[in-house]
Amino acid sequence: MRIAVHDLSKRFGRFTALDGVTVAAPSGQLLALLGPSGCGKTTLLRVIAGLEAPDRGSVYFDDDDVARSRVQDRRVGFVFQHYALFRHMTIFENVAFGLRVRPRQTRPAEAEIRARVMRLLEMVQVDWLADRHPAQLSGGQRQRVALARALAVEPRVLLLDEPFGALDALTRDQLNVELLRLWQDLRKTVVLITHSIAEAVFLSDRVIVMSDRPGRVVEEVAVTLPRPRDPQVTKAHPEFGRLVVHLGRLMGIA
Repeated sequence: MRIAVHDLSKRFGRFTALDGVTVAAPSGQLLALLGPSGCGKTTLLRVIAGLEAPDRGSVYFDDDDVARSRVQDRRVGFVFQHYALFRHMTIFENVAFGLRVRPRQTRPAEAEIRARVMRLLEMVQVDWLADRHPAQLSGGQRQRVALARALAVEPRVLLLDEPFGALDALTRDQLNVELLRLWQDLRKTVVLITHSIAEAVFLSDRVIVMSDRPGRVVEEVAVTLPRPRDPQVTKAHPEFGRLVVHLGRLMGIA
């Protein structure tokens, strides 16, 4: 599914979070949003998800403007940085939650829920933890569960807000590889927020760089590195280094 936002603006009191933002993510692509804290990345993601209403502008899913549609009607999967798992529920029930709260007429049968949840837990390699609670899992395991929960509702698009930002470097690298594997298998349109230039280049098809002047896009950069991507091979590619340097300059780092 194609996502396109046009002339999107959003204010919180006197603070302008988004100022006429126009970006698009073609169907099946992985788009990265890169920029400093406070530049509007999370607000943009929340407007796409329907968690915030824009003051002006359009949000298109394919040809439908959903800017005023309810969250539950958009079929969006959202993964937060800090997991947002229900501590009192088992891992299985966390993933099943979005299916169990559907209206009766659209709720899958119990056998289908169980099969879908276990298939997703196996896909993210934590099926053996189904009966545990979040407090019994590592950070990387919890983030795998959060990803499975987002996929359980069969979203049309997957939105990831710094999903691996709280993890150590090794776990983060491992989950980047797992995310690419899942994306290649499912071919969902993915919009990813990250503060890491290298992560944005390694994962995405295109990078949107947002300004430290809140809510504005500096540049859109195509990532033409070949797929599938292997960490050692991709990061040794000359184009990888060139893109990292270019994006660093856009962000005022280099």
